[in-house]
Amino acid sequence: MPDPVSTVSTQPSASIALPAASPSVWKAIPTVAIPVVLWFVPLPLEPKAQHAIAISLFMILAWATEVMDHGVTGLIGCYLFWALGVVKFEVAFSGFADDTPWFLMGAILFGTMASKSGLAKRVAYLVTIRVGTSYSRLLLALILSDFLLTILVPSGMARVTIMATVALGLIQAFGLGPGSNIGRAMFLILTYTAGVFDKSIIAGAAAITGRGIIESAGHVEVLWSQWLLAYLPSDIITILVAWRLMLWLYPPEIASLPGGVAYLKDELREMGPWTPLEKKSLALMLIAIVFWSTDFIHHIPSSMIGLGIGLLAVLPFLGILGIDDIRKLNFLQLFFVAAAVSMGKVLSASNGLAVLTNVLFARLEPLLTHPMLSTLAIYWTGFIYHLFLASEISMLGTSTPLLMQFAITHGLNPLKLGMLWVFSAGGKIFVYQSGVLVIGYAYGYFRAKDILRLGLIMSLVDSLLLLVVVRFYWPLIGIK
Repeated sequence: MPDPVSTVSTQPSASIALPAASPSVWKAIPTVAIPVVLWFVPLPLEPKAQHAIAISLFMILAWATEVMDHGVTGLIGCYLFWALGVVKFEVAFSGFADDTPWFLMGAILFGTMASKSGLAKRVAYLVTIRVGTSYSRLLLALILSDFLLTILVPSGMARVTIMATVALGLIQAFGLGPGSNIGRAMFLILTYTAGVFDKSIIAGAAAITGRGIIESAGHVEVLWSQWLLAYLPSDIITILVAWRLMLWLYPPEIASLPGGVAYLKDELREMGPWTPLEKKSLALMLIAIVFWSTDFIHHIPSSMIGLGIGLLAVLPFLGILGIDDIRKLNFLQLFFVAAAVSMGKVLSASNGLAVLTNVLFARLEPLLTHPMLSTLAIYWTGFIYHLFLASEISMLGTSTPLLMQFAITHGLNPLKLGMLWVFSAGGKIFVYQSGVLVIGYAYGYFRAKDILRLGLIMSLVDSLLLLVVVRFYWPLIGIK
């Protein structure tokens, strides 16, 4: 074996090429430089407002470019609000005392229960057996399972991961693989609709973030049951339209599943009978659903229900979640949501929110006073805004406080505008716009142009549906 020392190159150090700067460095430079310039440039603004906007701009740019984890960015931003004297500590970190991140904590615990126990996969198989085994009915079963699991697994990324195991098994049973129409349609439909359902039900982190800001900045109560009812008609039509669209765009190579129901029954047989863990998980989730669905009677905050039921699952005598399951949770998600709420409160306290509101939404004012045009204006403005601020949580966390301030200032309904703005984040045409799409795309069964085509069609359908639903149905459930 040669001596390691003797193998070291004796070439002059000047000939050694310096490593090129990583892409994250090039992202970090404008992310820091632009806010620093804004901090010092002379503007006709109050110093605290200008400084709050500068730090908020740093947070927005860092979230948009993803130079570091969103939760770390949020913590840095909250620290800068406090350390640089923009606001006091209790305001800079006020989002951590808000119920929004703790609602998300409950949602994460729910997803962990459903995944660990196997309940989510069993529900998917049971729905599929009852719908049918033809290509057409299997597609419908995947969409319906995705919709029903939204309540049990309130995370689009978790649902795509769970449903992907079912889809992969079905595709293999067809004897097909990547590039097939069947595989492409299955992964497209379960991936795209997961992102939509996360907005039409207060389930995913984005909807939870939006709901929290609507309540705190819009000063209105947001009921879980009312939100569910508000989007239920459009959900039903979305399911049917997406299903028929997949059948038209991607005709199957094989019309029906070889083995039929027998394949699905074999999978369930391998899972065995209902385990105590599944039963206990289902019982806790049903209790939460009952309380959420009746919140118009008891008015217990949905966050209190979700976190309370989630924490029950951690109690040792129930034996559902253990301390190891808690250690595996990504708490940076909570920091991110809490920081987004904090940013809105800091901007409000420093008067920076009023400045941004006038800049961002001033041109929308003539459109927002018209019942029909306001729906389209909000949806498509949010759709376009989402193209530039890729993360839907970043989009809602940074812009919803401005929209709420605009609604209050102009005498508009904060609940209506806020719900439309959150839903607009569901329309996507590029994979980078959502972690849900990234996960689905990573399986290799569909291409970027498939998302572009499907996203454009479904966004157009959703916007037209909202014209009817918002105008004629929402007033019937109290959203006027």
